[in-house]
Amino acid sequence: MAHQSFKCCFFCERIFKLRGAELPEEIKQLFNHYSENGNMSMDDLLKFMLEYQKEENVTKQDAQDIFNSLKHLNIFQRRGLHLDAFFRYLLGDLNSPLSPKVHHDMDAPLAHYFLYTGHNSYLTGNQLSSDSSVEPIIKALLKGVRVIELDLWPNSKQNNVEVRHGGTLTAPVDLIKCLRAIKEHAFVASEYPVVITFEDHLNPNLQALVAKMVTTTFGPLLYAPATDPIEEFPSPNSLKKKVLISTKPPKEYLETQDPEGKGNLQRLKTSSKKEVAQIGKSYSKTESENQLDDGGLIEEEDEEKSAPEYRRLIAIHATKLKGGPESVLSIHQILARRLSMSEQQLENAVKTYGTHIIRFTQKNLLRIYPKGSRITSSNYNPYVGWAHGAQMVAFNMQGTGKYLWIMQGMFRANGGCGYVKKPDFLLIDPNDHVFDHTEPSLPVKKILRVKIYQGEGWHSDFRNTAFDRYSPPDFFIKIGIAGLPADEHKRRKTKTVMDQWAPAWNEEFIFPLAVPELAVLRIEVFDYDQSGDHDFAGQTCLPVSDLRSGIRAVPLYNRKGDRYKYTRLLMSFFFD
Repeated sequence: MAHQSFKCCFFCERIFKLRGAELPEEIKQLFNHYSENGNMSMDDLLKFMLEYQKEENVTKQDAQDIFNSLKHLNIFQRRGLHLDAFFRYLLGDLNSPLSPKVHHDMDAPLAHYFLYTGHNSYLTGNQLSSDSSVEPIIKALLKGVRVIELDLWPNSKQNNVEVRHGGTLTAPVDLIKCLRAIKEHAFVASEYPVVITFEDHLNPNLQALVAKMVTTTFGPLLYAPATDPIEEFPSPNSLKKKVLISTKPPKEYLETQDPEGKGNLQRLKTSSKKEVAQIGKSYSKTESENQLDDGGLIEEEDEEKSAPEYRRLIAIHATKLKGGPESVLSIHQILARRLSMSEQQLENAVKTYGTHIIRFTQKNLLRIYPKGSRITSSNYNPYVGWAHGAQMVAFNMQGTGKYLWIMQGMFRANGGCGYVKKPDFLLIDPNDHVFDHTEPSLPVKKILRVKIYQGEGWHSDFRNTAFDRYSPPDFFIKIGIAGLPADEHKRRKTKTVMDQWAPAWNEEFIFPLAVPELAVLRIEVFDYDQSGDHDFAGQTCLPVSDLRSGIRAVPLYNRKGDRYKYTRLLMSFFFD
């Protein structure tokens, strides 16, 4: 028994004893260079930020804010920063790798921006049987999502409107609850406009009811264009704290024998798991057939039979494809519209009409949505859309995975406001040259040098036994670039640091970039396991175009994209 107690204490000591990583030699040298007699004054810190960190707009007040943030620490000295305090500043929130402020030009038309866009924003889980709720809408808005999608259906009594995924077992939520949730949370994370896209399955009477709900809920927040139709979209700056409705009113309300897909619902309720899976396949096939019209002739809406007060709500008119994709050329010079395409439609269209689509998106909004077979709420590669100027690459925000992380990373740019200015090469070129990312050898524009020094915080954000039951974790990092094909490189790995809650790597990686404007730096941390089934220990994606040079504190996120409170990496970024 005594031996067992000794063994337990020995293992507990290994788990709980924290050995801080040694300060990198480079940081010691930097401190000595920018300090005097072991003391860094406010002027010294400002000089370091200007010269080494290359922060062009930094002020003495910024340096003062850093001093103020460290005053509660015992290592802070009134005369200035000692080495340990300087190190804590480097690892602190005020030393972010991305600017916390909106700094892109926000006075261009909406079509000149990528918008953080959700798909079926009300679903809590899968596309077939999860609940509909306001909670995922709220979470999306608080993360900066600016485009919320709501599917509008009559309730069972045909006297009210609910939100649900039609023809599935997804439980409904009242439309009014969704609208109120949007109003309350729309401008918490960002003051820039929120677009609500309606997928409308309503008769004129219920459209009129929706119009009343929308105008009553949003009041002066609601934007309605002064002229209809419009030839150019307004700018994000002109639409601050405004809500815009985007939809295509139906040509007519068609009464069907099964308008709510109740047949499918009943079958789902009484089916075996195998049969449910088959219904899911059937649903996916039906949805794909409905959404893929083999074409692209843009069909203008016949609004004569829809409620006039509902039509007046629509700030962004939606259209759909019906014919060949070449027809996008017939409208892009006339009116400003939103066009929706599935990921499959886009992939097929860009093979022949890629340059046409880019021209179309220079004035119009293009929304891409997941194919119907993604019933588990998975996502797709956003770069097919981004490379062709698609502003609304709609994602299932309730999932996890690489593509969702890339999406989250892209929209950490521009202060996380949910609007990212498109690169100039996707906008109007004076020589009418259209960007072609499929060129076999695009020239390198920039070289990104990344150094990973060390990490900390896992012992605070994770259980002591989260990685290894009887020893500290063995961390390693995978790092690479997500982007256009010219910039996609095989991810590199650091060495594995054994038995350390605060590991130090001190390794540098070099990434030549042909299209840095669309590149995202991907970072994942794992605890090594001999079986190859490594434990996830955090991730982040950072937009290369917005990276601040110098030594930076890089916060890590969990699989859903929620930020850890303490876990972060100390890294440096420099461009050649």
